Amino acid sequence: MQENYAETPVAEQLQDLILNNEDVDDFLEDLAVHSSNILGGGVEVHCGVTLKRNKRALTVASSSMQAKLLDEVQYGFGDGPCLHAIATEHTTVVADVRTDNRWPDYFTAVAEFGFYSMMGVPLILGESGGAALNFYAREPDTFRADAVGIAEGYAAQASRALQLALRLAHKSETADHLKRAMDSRTTIDLAVGIVMGQNRCSQDEAFGILKNASSSRNVKLREIAAGIVASIGQGPAQTVFDD
Repeated sequence: MQENYAETPVAEQLQDLILNNEDVDDFLEDLAVHSSNILGGGVEVHCGVTLKRNKRALTVASSSMQAKLLDEVQYGFGDGPCLHAIATEHTTVVADVRTDNRWPDYFTAVAEFGFYSMMGVPLILGESGGAALNFYAREPDTFRADAVGIAEGYAAQASRALQLALRLAHKSETADHLKRAMDSRTTIDLAVGIVMGQNRCSQDEAFGILKNASSSRNVKLREIAAGIVASIGQGPAQTVFDD
């Protein structure tokens, strides 16, 4: 199967990346590595994945430390091919940083790292924010028309995959929060029942005892409740609070 992977449609390859990673961060790292290999040929290409939200850009994954570093340098200058691609939603190609005059200060820094051609390809995420794939190569004029076409077709599929991954991550996070809330509520209810039994009081009175203990000790209510529940089975439960 591995030898036929290159012949698998891009959409299926990206779906596999989602299915093979339970964590969105791992998916993004695999996406960066996968993206760096889409152009083929004998030129080594590095790739970073930038996500921009609330006017702040961040490299969320990269195929190499060089790609991450070049991304971070670009953010420091406040503009460049990647950020321009996100802002305009159009691919931005730099054939040779030594002859391109659009972002001279940034290009000088890039050249000092030994990279000469770049390409920023936007990922369209809708309300999820802006994003882009940032390609870097040491050889000048690496990203010609055919490479741009491949990258843009790939980015269209990657945008959908990234939207799906972010949506699944959000739902997973929401489910985790809900589970924690339910677990916390169950623990508090159990603790209230224990306090009622130990103190022969009503539910409201028992809950009031827990709240008072939480306030006087400056400890969260669920932690007070968890301590009471945990004490059951370890000897008599200490549920009368006389601070």
